[in-house]
Amino acid sequence: MRRGGLALGGCIAVAALTSGCAESNSHANVVNGKKLFVGRCGACHTLARAGTKGVTGPNLDFAFAQARRDGEKSSTFAGMVHEQITHPSRIPQHDPQTGKQLPSMPANLVKGQDVTDVAAYVGMVAGAPGKDTGALSSVGVAKAQGTAKETNGTLSIPADPNGGLSYKFANATATAGKVTIDSKNDASIGHDIAIEGNGLSEHGKVVQGGGTSTITATLKPGTYTFFCSVPGHRQAGMQGKLVVK
Repeated sequence: MRRGGLALGGCIAVAALTSGCAESNSHANVVNGKKLFVGRCGACHTLARAGTKGVTGPNLDFAFAQARRDGEKSSTFAGMVHEQITHPSRIPQHDPQTGKQLPSMPANLVKGQDVTDVAAYVGMVAGAPGKDTGALSSVGVAKAQGTAKETNGTLSIPADPNGGLSYKFANATATAGKVTIDSKNDASIGHDIAIEGNGLSEHGKVVQGGGTSTITATLKPGTYTFFCSVPGHRQAGMQGKLVVK
């Protein structure tokens, strides 16, 4: 930005602001943009209004806060985001707050009209306090809730199909003995199922697009933690408690 650059690594990287980088968003579908952001970008970035808690990229709640207070327009932010999605930088970027090198944004994360939609949504809400309303309020990360129960030696704990960093269930129960834990992941972002506790540490394979991550282990009575071992996912809250009796 004119008042100092801010690099956004992982899924979105924002370069220096110039007067010519704004991308028109008059035809953007911000509901679609929010949905795509949750599924494609939320694993890297925290954005409170989208309900995402990614930690491998910068926190977008701070991204444009100062520039927004200084009077810059959302369309300008959208243009910056659009440019970086379309032409992701290959120059190593560092988090301005921590100094850590950030992961590079994947090429072709979204394409065509979807780029405009994502850019418009991020430009509208990044650094803006409050909550999404109207149609936007119905889109976001599904909060883990309820308890998964083992049946006939199998325990199913699916990942959020929308790509959020959460499982469908917040907790799980099982009977002591040999148990197979399955975690189906319909999202495009990779997840696995892992478990630790009582001297046990097991990891399933990372899957996406309808794949199932599986662990089979002999569980003793006690309390365990199930979680996703993909870097940053557990730290963002993708975990739960498993009680074995």
